[in-house]
Amino acid sequence: MSNVEDTLARIYTINFSKAWLTPKHKRTDRVVNMIKEFAIKHMKSSQIKIDQELNRYIWERGKTNPPRKVRVRIVKDEDDQVIVSLYEDIVIESDSQTKTETSEKVEMEDVSVPVEESVTKEK
Repeated sequence: MSNVEDTLARIYTINFSKAWLTPKHKRTDRVVNMIKEFAIKHMKSSQIKIDQELNRYIWERGKTNPPRKVRVRIVKDEDDQVIVSLYEDIVIESDSQTKTETSEKVEMEDVSVPVEESVTKEK
């Protein structure tokens, strides 16, 4: 059998709002544990590995200020090993950039505004 048929891949958005209930100096540690708990719950496996790129993304703002939510791709192999990695949506980003570029090119028409002449009244 091929590896494509044996693997299971899903895309999730994980919300980390409950991490702010923990003390400041433990928030990012709690986020890492929340990712592992989420993967165990949804993929029914206890062998969880977090991708290096996702780990760097979580830790880039330090120990006290992790991201509020993250979009992940969770892949389960035929050996019940689960890999959690950062989801990158490149196709939609490139489409949205071309739409904004075309909307900026709209030319504005030159509108002439009549100048009011001051009228003096003679008494």
